[in-house]
Amino acid sequence: MNLILVGYMASGKSTIGVKTAKLLDFNFIDLDAYIEKKENLSVSDIFKTKGELHFRKLEQLYLKEITAKVDKTIISLGGGTPCFYDTMTWLNALENVKTIYLKTSLDILTDRLYKDRTRPLIAHLESKEALKDFIAKHIFERSYFYNQANLVVESSISVKETINTIVSQLV
Repeated sequence: MNLILVGYMASGKSTIGVKTAKLLDFNFIDLDAYIEKKENLSVSDIFKTKGELHFRKLEQLYLKEITAKVDKTIISLGGGTPCFYDTMTWLNALENVKTIYLKTSLDILTDRLYKDRTRPLIAHLESKEALKDFIAKHIFERSYFYNQANLVVESSISVKETINTIVSQLV
């Protein structure tokens, strides 16, 4: 079985994914890092040179590649990945996959992202208020896709509590 973590930027997908993988003796793959390695470009550079749509196509291509060849792996998706090309529909149809939405409060996302201005989608936002408005709009647009996950886990709690919730739901 593979676990697919979905959620907004800074929802804890990588942190929780790595720690949960270690606990369950699973492998961990961050889709963005996988794409960067395959393309020999950073996500930021792909956005700048080839555009968001090209990046979304790469996400789809490589996610299909990964899910076809791995087992006992936790895969962390980019925040927008579930929202393009019927990704949630085909992931949920796979027998060896369980999708998990890490739902995080707007305030926590804003605080985390305000401290990390390196992400291409938010680099242009200068004030914390503008960032919060941007995130709120995105969450509104994306929640339809995120909520299609097999499991919704509140990740505004501690990392340990979030992991315990995930593991308890797998049994």
